[in-house]
Amino acid sequence: MPAHTDNEVVINAPLEVVWEKMNDVENWPSLFSEYAKAEILEREGNTVRFRLTTHPDPEYDGQIWTWVSERTVDPEAHTVKAHRIETGPFDHMNIEWYFEPADGGTKMRWVQDFAMKPEAPADDQHAQEYVNRNTLEQMRVIKERLEGDAA
Repeated sequence: MPAHTDNEVVINAPLEVVWEKMNDVENWPSLFSEYAKAEILEREGNTVRFRLTTHPDPEYDGQIWTWVSERTVDPEAHTVKAHRIETGPFDHMNIEWYFEPADGGTKMRWVQDFAMKPEAPADDQHAQEYVNRNTLEQMRVIKERLEGDAA
């Protein structure tokens, strides 16, 4: 059964600052703790295609994951739709990002829908638990880093 996660965090920084930083894919390795490298492959209008490479994953014997994703931003609505082009262990991975003013800062919400391939190292349920844990950790790190930048 496909997996679904829906997580949010309020960052004490202005919407435009959060929006700009979260869409600066080249600098994601300094914003996310999980990414070692981000390479832009192509840009066309509001769409960017890029390759991400992670640091070794301790939960999977130091496995380094890499994949190509594509994301399209809607600057007026402050939303992003993204999906993996190279899916790796995922059958599919789609992510929607939402940004809106909240409590004097910015609410950032990520909705992820995905399913694992039969040969993947985890089934949908385990992957959903892993993605939820990791998303919350990355949101914590991003919040800390963006609030530090805004101070």
